[in-house]
Amino acid sequence: MEDFTQVYAEIKKDRQIWKFCAYGFLKDLKFFEPYLLIYLIAAGLSLFQIGILYSIRAAIVYIFEIPSGIIADTYGKKKELMACFTFYIISFVFYFIGAEFWIFSIAMIFFGLGEAFRSGTHKAMILSYLEQKNWFMHKGFVYGRTRSFSLIGSSLSAFVSIIFVLSLPDLKWLFLLCIIPYLLDFALIVSYPNSLDEQRETELSMKGFFSSGYAKLKSIFSNQSLEKVLLSSSLYDSIFKTIKDYIQPILVSLIITATALGFADLTADQTVKVYLGIIYGIFYIFSAYASRNVYRLNALAPSYTLMSMFFDMMGAAALLLFIALKAKLTILVVVVFFVLYILKDGRRPLFLDVCADHMSKDERATAMSVDSMLAALFMVVFGPLFGFIADHFSIGILFLFIGILILVTNRFLALPAAQKSEHQVTF
Repeated sequence: MEDFTQVYAEIKKDRQIWKFCAYGFLKDLKFFEPYLLIYLIAAGLSLFQIGILYSIRAAIVYIFEIPSGIIADTYGKKKELMACFTFYIISFVFYFIGAEFWIFSIAMIFFGLGEAFRSGTHKAMILSYLEQKNWFMHKGFVYGRTRSFSLIGSSLSAFVSIIFVLSLPDLKWLFLLCIIPYLLDFALIVSYPNSLDEQRETELSMKGFFSSGYAKLKSIFSNQSLEKVLLSSSLYDSIFKTIKDYIQPILVSLIITATALGFADLTADQTVKVYLGIIYGIFYIFSAYASRNVYRLNALAPSYTLMSMFFDMMGAAALLLFIALKAKLTILVVVVFFVLYILKDGRRPLFLDVCADHMSKDERATAMSVDSMLAALFMVVFGPLFGFIADHFSIGILFLFIGILILVTNRFLALPAAQKSEHQVTF
């Protein structure tokens, strides 16, 4: 492996790189995340209503993913990110005042808009900056580092939320607390250099918007290598996001058992919240380490090979979950899910490294939005399908099905060496 020690040292000291890291850290200070379901149930919503709320959010993300990417590539990335944090903050206000289903629906709509306008845009800005600094070949290292700060933020958020839920009069105050880091992130985006905005000279018209969007999408889907990379990424993320909630009943059973050894002076409900915060905090700590250091694996294989290997490992993990559930090895199930979290967050920098080598500069945000949109679409399909299999057979059979599905599908999505971009660097 070529020695890039000096370059890495320069990257770590770069002020704008630190801003990218701070952005991710602040963005993931979502103190409410481990308790959102609990909060909505406490507000009097049924699980069916909560399911509808999640569907509303997914639908908004799906509808606005592609337009948001085109807007970013055409009218400016800084402006789009500023709009995204505005949407997030509005959603937090509606979550705070939420007392009825329709209010939470509005909160979900604005949160979905924030997600759609954020996804892909910041990654595109990072790539642009790396080009300006002649560091583009180190994008895997840089993105892994910035993403690790996001995961550190998630971990810290989970741990700090324990203090908040034990001291605040109601869970709804967590949403107001989230406004503070999001306002800081808004100000941080404003401080980004205008060279990263990359607004194209164009007239603000519907005709120009759709014409530009059609051209970008045509270019993306006519690139077979990029299409495979996007399908691989979106399938991986959608499967993970769909199955990760299946560990919840297992975690709850473990936590309830642990309440016998609970914390002094805490109720059973408070003990459950403490354990949830600790578990997710630990998950994110190790995920951050994986994201920051996954670039080191390039000494063994290029990123496009590692992406394929990680997908196969996910399939193998699903088969192991089938065996663990069959043998009633509950602890093993938790360990495998822990590994799945590490694989997911380690794979994301690899995806960016590969994807960036197969797309043009002016379609980056759009391509990233296509990735998120496809993931949302697959989740619409996998959600009811996986639920049907789990209900009519068992969760174990579900994981057996998923493992086989992944291992078979990945045979068609792996990029052979012949399709590797000429810009790809092999360490």
